[in-house]
Amino acid sequence: MKKIIVLLCALLALCGSAQALEVSAPSALLMEKETGTVLFAKDEHAKLEPASVTKVMTLLLTMEAIDSGALHYDDIITASAHACSMGGSQIWLKENEQMTVSDMLKAVCVVSANDCAVALAEAVSGSEEAFVEKMNQRAAELGMADTHFCNATGLPAEGHVTSAYDIALMSRELIRNHPDIRQYTTIWMDTLRDGASSLVNTNRLIRYYEGATGLKTGSTDSALYCLSGTAERDGMELIAVIMKDATSAQRFADAQALLNYGFASYALENVVPESVLPPVPVSLGTQATVQPVLGEDTHLLLEKALAGDLHQSVSLPESLEAPVAAGSRIGTLTVTAGDGQVVAELPLLAGEDVPRVTFGQMLLRVLRTAFLSA
Repeated sequence: MKKIIVLLCALLALCGSAQALEVSAPSALLMEKETGTVLFAKDEHAKLEPASVTKVMTLLLTMEAIDSGALHYDDIITASAHACSMGGSQIWLKENEQMTVSDMLKAVCVVSANDCAVALAEAVSGSEEAFVEKMNQRAAELGMADTHFCNATGLPAEGHVTSAYDIALMSRELIRNHPDIRQYTTIWMDTLRDGASSLVNTNRLIRYYEGATGLKTGSTDSALYCLSGTAERDGMELIAVIMKDATSAQRFADAQALLNYGFASYALENVVPESVLPPVPVSLGTQATVQPVLGEDTHLLLEKALAGDLHQSVSLPESLEAPVAAGSRIGTLTVTAGDGQVVAELPLLAGEDVPRVTFGQMLLRVLRTAFLSA
């Protein structure tokens, strides 16, 4: 009874904190990276100008090119006249100036350099126009239904819009599948051109917020102040998206409020079987047993009140009949909270194929058995 009362009090406290959470931005969203769960949303599908938060997609496509081997960190890019013609935030590239992919990534992540963003776009796709086509194609693949890109920078352009939800989707794709981007997004101060050019991150969270990992700021007169802010604590990474906030300081305050709420209220648990899973006998199979394995989706996002006292139970059949296909579900690992509440039922899968024995194989077994017993 005492445990139940404590749990109810904790849940009521969490509900109260969720209701009390407010942000001044007209559109905002908080998402957990691993599961993609939305923890807070406010007009998250409003189509708004993202300003330089656009560059999350530019960085994503650049990192995909690097990870595929089409581009390398130490490749040299020669700045085109088009790249050097960008206004807004820049490092003042001169036409034909040469710089590595790595340094240009640093410039984009730390000071939101529009000239370097376009230079990277040209290196990936040959032209900014071709790159923008790829941006919109990738957005569609990610389910970013509120988004249309017109350039690689986020400079004002008619019809260049996205939403807080869509920004979270592309931010999640970037930090989840290309964690090396952190070597740039976590820089507070650095230099380029052998120390001649100083860089200070436009994202103040990197300096002042515990666990900050990135990601991208943006502001124009029409977009106002935007941010995709990411942070990680205790193995859980959160994405806080703020759009059209009135001031720069307010966007960081709103992002911190969202992140604080997420870290205070939720925990990410990676489920691992408490004991070795026993093999399951297989009749009429080419082998006597099949080994169950836990599926790939083993992360549970839980309210902290539930995460502290978890228990497991395993349900497997006494036997299976061949054929058994690798990856087929053969059982369940059930996770319960301390009060017995089921919080997850995770599939246990066959770890390998177990084909059915043929007539010839069965005959050989019978003959072998008879021979050995003679």
